[in-house]
Amino acid sequence: MDMQRINPPGIFEHPSFSRIITVGGPAKIVWFSGQTPQNPDLSCVAPGDYQAQYIDVMNKLQIQLEAIGATWDNVTFRRTYAISVPKLRAAMYLPDTPKYFGAKKPCSTFIGVTELADPDFLLEIEIVAAIPG
Repeated sequence: MDMQRINPPGIFEHPSFSRIITVGGPAKIVWFSGQTPQNPDLSCVAPGDYQAQYIDVMNKLQIQLEAIGATWDNVTFRRTYAISVPKLRAAMYLPDTPKYFGAKKPCSTFIGVTELADPDFLLEIEIVAAIPG
């Protein structure tokens, strides 16, 4: 599998995401359902706490990536929904928030919404990954 991240000349390279990702050769594309900060009893994890909900969601996505033999480097797309984009962005960059993506950043969309599936959910994240097929 050949994966290339492209940030074409004429558009600045964003520090948080890649502009284009191409995947060639034998590959399997894997879509992940939107992950919410949800406990097994379907209650919300850490109501009102953007950082705790973000870490919970990302840790659950990491478990799912590992289940298919993938890492964050295999993620080609991330879509983030947040009740407050500024509050989530601030929580994501707190010094004690783990960093999930290294130099190999996915394509990304960040969307502010008025409501999610549970009134206590502050965010939901979907990802797509490419693994050798």
